[in-house]
Amino acid sequence: MQTNLAPEYKSRTEGQEAESILRKCVHCGFCTATCPTYQLLGDELDGPRGRIYLIKQVLEGEEPTRKTQMHLDRCLTCRNCESTCPSGVQYGHLVDIGRKLVDEKVSRPAGESALRWALKEGLPSPLFAPAMAVGQIVRPLLPKALKNKVPEKRSAGERPTREHARKVLMLEGCVQPSMSPNINSATARVLDAAGIQAISAPKAGCCGAVKFHLNDQDGGMAQMRANVDAWWPYVERGEIEAIIMNASGCGVTVKEYGHILQHDAAYASKAAKISALTKDVSELLAELVTALKPKLKTASQEQLAFHPPCTLQHGQQLKGGVEKHFSELGFNIKTASCEAHLCCGSAGTYSVLQPELSYQLRDRKLGNLQEMKPAAILSANIGCITHLQSGTDLPVRHWIEILDAALA
Repeated sequence: MQTNLAPEYKSRTEGQEAESILRKCVHCGFCTATCPTYQLLGDELDGPRGRIYLIKQVLEGEEPTRKTQMHLDRCLTCRNCESTCPSGVQYGHLVDIGRKLVDEKVSRPAGESALRWALKEGLPSPLFAPAMAVGQIVRPLLPKALKNKVPEKRSAGERPTREHARKVLMLEGCVQPSMSPNINSATARVLDAAGIQAISAPKAGCCGAVKFHLNDQDGGMAQMRANVDAWWPYVERGEIEAIIMNASGCGVTVKEYGHILQHDAAYASKAAKISALTKDVSELLAELVTALKPKLKTASQEQLAFHPPCTLQHGQQLKGGVEKHFSELGFNIKTASCEAHLCCGSAGTYSVLQPELSYQLRDRKLGNLQEMKPAAILSANIGCITHLQSGTDLPVRHWIEILDAALA
């Protein structure tokens, strides 16, 4: 796709990167067929190709409007289109740039701005945990829309205390410890059973995705630098072999620290190293099978349905690993036979900002998963787990919790 950058963008790194991405696009439209919002709305501007044209127009000097902003806001950033694209267009990076440039020129209504500010400041805040605890106490009294965002209180169980020669860093996350604390504990216990010690850097916090994708890119990058600083001593001393993520939304972000901070002279090389060390916990499953199989109680033969998050299968391009290795461990696990590639509608803060589209996608996803009549639905990201649980009475859990329970 040929582009002619407007003078104001020619010297900006965002403009140069966007032009490089745009030039790979060949207008084929394959992406449209796998775009969730295009599936629902049937509008070319609510598919990747249409949004690419909108971003191109802005870069070439056309003034964006609220309509431009709306179509970019409706994008889930699920990156399904990247899995489909034959030309390797990095749409996720492009839409981040597009949103930033549009928001520089198009103001938002006060209510919309306030909600976005509350999300980007509130979710990573230390106040989130006590607020969630209060919400769980009064959960039966909450209106349905709010109750959907407040999971029932669950125990985390004890963390292992044994030390091992093999060590990995584990990001605790900003919302996961209070919303579903057992995920982190279960991860530590499973790794411990395989002879791997999970340690947490006290000063590591939010991965930066919430602020970055709500167009507070400076705020998001500040959180990324803070994590690099928190992890770097462990990396520099050679104490850890990997940085493990059990929330695929965090994982895809940390794996892109090297890209996002590439122009920061003080952090570029460190960020690249951090990204290279980062693994989703499912990437350890191949070796965990050998270590854990002798310790596993008889795996339940009840049907388990697996929903691979977009951040796992499209963002990190990790497909089939959980299903393959869970089957090797004796579990009966399958993905949906229809639309397993489509987003569940959670997409970070999307379910709050675009609830109508989000819940349509949730119900569509649950319909496909429930066709196999599973005993439980498994996933790999706290956002997907919470969102899917809001629409079903079936238990929705992280896959590592099921593995942990089978080892208990």
